[in-house]
Amino acid sequence: MKIVCIGAGYVGSVTAAALAALGYKTTVVDMDRMKVEQIALGNSPIYEPGLGELIKMTAGRTLFSSMSYEAVREADAVFICVGTPAAPGGSADLTYYRQAVSSIARHLDPARLTVIVNKSTVPVGTAGLAVSLLEDEGWEAGRQVSVVSNPEFLREGLAVEDVFHPERIVVGVSDRRSGEIMRDLYLPFIERRYPEALQAFLKDHYPRNKTRSAYMETDPRSAELIKYASNAFLAVKISYINEIAQVCEALGANVREVARGMGLDSRIGSRFLQASSGWSGSCFPKDTSELLATSAKYGCELTVVRAAVEANQAMHRYVVAKIRRRLRSLYGKTVGILGLTFKPDTDDARITQAASIIRQLAELGADIKAHDPQGIPMFRRVNPDLPVRYCTSLEETADRSDALVLLTHWQEYIEPDWEQIRSRMRGSYLLDTRNVWDAGQLREMGFQYEGIGLGDSSE
Repeated sequence: MKIVCIGAGYVGSVTAAALAALGYKTTVVDMDRMKVEQIALGNSPIYEPGLGELIKMTAGRTLFSSMSYEAVREADAVFICVGTPAAPGGSADLTYYRQAVSSIARHLDPARLTVIVNKSTVPVGTAGLAVSLLEDEGWEAGRQVSVVSNPEFLREGLAVEDVFHPERIVVGVSDRRSGEIMRDLYLPFIERRYPEALQAFLKDHYPRNKTRSAYMETDPRSAELIKYASNAFLAVKISYINEIAQVCEALGANVREVARGMGLDSRIGSRFLQASSGWSGSCFPKDTSELLATSAKYGCELTVVRAAVEANQAMHRYVVAKIRRRLRSLYGKTVGILGLTFKPDTDDARITQAASIIRQLAELGADIKAHDPQGIPMFRRVNPDLPVRYCTSLEETADRSDALVLLTHWQEYIEPDWEQIRSRMRGSYLLDTRNVWDAGQLREMGFQYEGIGLGDSSE
């Protein structure tokens, strides 16, 4: 089977490398020359743990990259993995998606069936839109082309593990033949039947059990909605525990203990019950925005999701309010921010809680210093207006700072040299929005420590 992946971003790079590792001849198509050249050299075009090694294993053998769509002519399946950012008003912007479909249409082979797979997160009904666009170009749906919805469920920072150990694979099809092709393509993932070299790689990096994945076949519209509904539900869960954290602070309870007790209920579970400064990233904000916009258009607005979005924005303000209460006036104060990406082990800083919190602090007169192990280049690019002094280390961020605020729990931030940090800081206030630091130890060292939702124990 020959595969083409349109887009060399987080989804496209990981999907292409995984399919190539299974032995499928796979070509990544992207208009960014730097990304194409990096893949050809055996390097990852993005920061994603494990991806560089996977690409090095396959580049020039089964994995190829190009700025041309010519490979589409011989492809059995073409995965569309382009960005679908939020447009003004909240709906998904399908500009890149439409361009990809148009380019694919110009390179199809009329003598064969090509399955076009929507891997990008797209609004409900987009598979039907693609069919219409292709038919307008003269292609016959069901005989020459078939459009499938196959949403991705990759977690940035854990994407390589997720692609080979998926909990679920959801495929929305409209005809029998495309369903057969997708089942054949995914059979190794379902049964964990991988080539020997790949098995060795996975054993070294992700020594997990080899149980089968759940494979769900449905209609395209349901498959498209499953992705949005899942992300919106997780966003609701995070917003809920963050509001409970505020109640804990008001009543003197400990949100970690509350979440632990809730998580013991199998109907609830423990995942996504960690208090924080709020949710962000490349998926949750735009997916909740698109789902809200669509539900409102059709007269069935999801008020629970809207409340989660509003609660999340309020959580950013709550973090700033905690800093204000401790430092009083922020004029002339220096606040050090640790973490600019929305989570550890990724360089994705497109939409993060850091941007919102930094903007509010700057408006209140604070001088902002910031560090992130991977996210500074992207954060600086997407937030050129923010007055931030970017630092090369945690220690430099601590220099002459009145406060340090942990937003992203990178491993190197968990147990730093606290003696050195205390000697470098002008103030002593630490705000741990991830509740990962040892409060007792830090208070003994003279820090003013606060977490999120820790009640009396944070005073």
